[in-house]
Amino acid sequence: MKPMSVAAIMTREVTCVSPEQKIIDVKHIYEKSNFHHHIPVVIDKKLVGMISLIDFMYRIKGAGMDDNNEIYHTLSVKDIMTPNPYKVSPTASITEVAEELGKGRFRAIPVTENDRIVGIVTTADVIRFYLAEQEK
Repeated sequence: MKPMSVAAIMTREVTCVSPEQKIIDVKHIYEKSNFHHHIPVVIDKKLVGMISLIDFMYRIKGAGMDDNNEIYHTLSVKDIMTPNPYKVSPTASITEVAEELGKGRFRAIPVTENDRIVGIVTTADVIRFYLAEQEK
């Protein structure tokens, strides 16, 4: 039996930001309900970085919820992103992705084709997949 690819469980509609955007935009993305905590950073859909909620929280240093706080309008995405993130192709197996996520370095992995973002897969996606498999 051929291993199932990550394309079967990844989120295809991915909210992305550009390196030049101010982090106020990132704040507003995180304030949306049901938003996962990782944001790919792209230039013309080409993946150049990632922002995690931890990256964001560390850099705002207690700025609070006030949109008028100077830090939200001073720092850009490029100032807080992790450049050249680990990524996988849509053909990567779910097991391969689970093993990488299991190492604890990431909670989400961008999925790319020719360096262009086509999806994102999270630890929660993999857990849901394996739980569903157990119920079969």
